[in-house]
Amino acid sequence: MIVLEIFPYAHVVYNVFSILYILTIIVTIGVIVGENRNPVKSLAWVTVLILLPVAGFILYLLFGRSLKGMRMISRRNRKRLRARHHFAPVNIDRLPLSDTNRQLVRLVNKLVEPHYFAHNHIDIFTQGQPKFDQLKADLAAAREYIDLQYYIFEDDAIGREICDILVAKAREGVTVRVIYDHLGSYTFNSSFFARMRRDGVEAYPFLKVTLTEFANRLNWRNHRKLVIIDGKVGYVGGMNIADRYVTGDNGNRPWRDTHLRITGEAVSALQYVYAIDWNFMGRPLPVEDTTALPLEASDTDGVQIVGSGPNGRWSNIALVFIHAISNARERVWIQTPYFLPNDALLKVLQTAALSRVDVRVMLPRRCDSRLLGLASASYIKECILAGIKVYFYDPAMLHSKVVIVDDDFVTTGSTNFDFRSFEHNFECNALVYGKAFNARMCAIFESDQSQCERVHLTRWRHRPLWRKALESIVRLLSPIL
Repeated sequence: MIVLEIFPYAHVVYNVFSILYILTIIVTIGVIVGENRNPVKSLAWVTVLILLPVAGFILYLLFGRSLKGMRMISRRNRKRLRARHHFAPVNIDRLPLSDTNRQLVRLVNKLVEPHYFAHNHIDIFTQGQPKFDQLKADLAAAREYIDLQYYIFEDDAIGREICDILVAKAREGVTVRVIYDHLGSYTFNSSFFARMRRDGVEAYPFLKVTLTEFANRLNWRNHRKLVIIDGKVGYVGGMNIADRYVTGDNGNRPWRDTHLRITGEAVSALQYVYAIDWNFMGRPLPVEDTTALPLEASDTDGVQIVGSGPNGRWSNIALVFIHAISNARERVWIQTPYFLPNDALLKVLQTAALSRVDVRVMLPRRCDSRLLGLASASYIKECILAGIKVYFYDPAMLHSKVVIVDDDFVTTGSTNFDFRSFEHNFECNALVYGKAFNARMCAIFESDQSQCERVHLTRWRHRPLWRKALESIVRLLSPIL
């Protein structure tokens, strides 16, 4: 009564807003159904919106919307980029590859710009100090340009060292471009990147999360870790720029990760991925000639570079994993910090193991994210039952992202074996074809395995009931973790 005396039309306003809100929920449900997503996921969102309309609508705005079909680059700029990169056609039938790997090359050529580079040299880094020492030397030797992109660029000792080198090179007249993920680096003082810009480094955040763009950008992250120097040297892998890879964190040993340094033709493909991200942020396309020269014929690491993101028609890297694993005949060895496979990937792993393929999954004993660790643990029992060997790496946080298949294929990069990497993040992986590189990666895996404990079903079943329940509950959140 008092409200009506103060505002006599309050009930009318209430009814109007109620109708508008109900219409919004109905329209949102219509959008979800019309997107023709996975029925289970669509039904889950519809159920949440019906049962928890307010919270469900907020969650959908933050985590549920799809970017499928969104263009990263205009047709005109993509045409200009293609002309600048000169990816030479390759006769796939004549490549020294197995029939399965030739088919995989064809798949990748359909998913991304057609390319296969036969002559490259690859250095493998599994510890932070050697990687950063080499990276600093390569940056200091730059003469024309540096393109650098990291999910996390910390304002710590190693971050400031890299920053100082970038600033020094910019003052020398070298073009220096830096992409950092705004959410991944949100805890750092903005003056860190402001100093770069003030001293001539073109440093910009990817998908900057602002108040007006909060719902549009919170769930979409650029997780790539790329460096391209003068079109001659490229880096791709899992290491961010942070002290934890060199000195450890919280009294623990340095993180164990995998990163590649590539010289040869494949560097131009890394530059291609970087240029699209740079242009997506509203920056002009890089003008440098990025066609890397091939190395000597003795360098026989065949490489493809695959970028993937939530805007693509296909989940590029997930499809690569599915194809490689489903065609495995001898082994599938996986290192990943987070193991949250979608249904398709879980089934192909189980199918491979049940077919007597040697399937191994290596996870960190102590995950840096408690939620992700719990969710990962919920998949272990059904893996072991299928014959998949699961190992916990003890010495430190295992952040490596590697898939080894048979004796002639490896992929590594920024992609975790989880929903977020496959569906929500912008990722980049190198696919390496060849027995010599495969043997090197197998040796590293076996060395790591010697520092692991294998998970046996009899002991795993004896986990406390409360932990099993918590793992199952957290698993429900797997698609948005």
